[in-house]
Amino acid sequence: MRVIAGAKKGRQLKAVPGTSTRPTTDKVKEAVFHMIGPFFSGGLCLDLFAGSGSLGIEALSRGMERTVFVDKDPKAIQTIRQNLRTMELEQKAEVFRADAYRSLQAVKKRELQFALILIDPPYKKADYFQILHTIESLELINGHGIIYCEHDTVASMPDDLRHFSILKQENYGGTTGVTIYQHT
Repeated sequence: MRVIAGAKKGRQLKAVPGTSTRPTTDKVKEAVFHMIGPFFSGGLCLDLFAGSGSLGIEALSRGMERTVFVDKDPKAIQTIRQNLRTMELEQKAEVFRADAYRSLQAVKKRELQFALILIDPPYKKADYFQILHTIESLELINGHGIIYCEHDTVASMPDDLRHFSILKQENYGGTTGVTIYQHT
């Protein structure tokens, strides 16, 4: 795993030890960021189910001002912190060991709104409908913000959101699907 583009281009990232996470491949990461960026001029990013932090770090490398990383696995939190330290991005990040749903409530209390939300949970272990409807009801996306969802190719993704439309849906290989929503 590496950072694909931007200020930290080419730098290696550590993966979370064990089999509890499934890192986004460099190929998928590159394709996705070309669709949603490819570069940013500031803004806040939320990396839910962050794993190694690879997606949020990519967003920082490409110009996001700040990223909030959330994962409930202690090994993932340790890996995120290590990757941020290695990339010298600690001042641009907040890392929380928490459940994704509780963290959405917490960022609402802080009155944060994001330009980009990255959602990459373990396949078949998260309710995308609940997550996306919660993000929508809590008004966590600003302006024309984007939500990136990585999922199993057979997953049914919500298309009934009132304030978001599907910008793009792609399948990569036999197992990885990506749905990108944009605030309307």
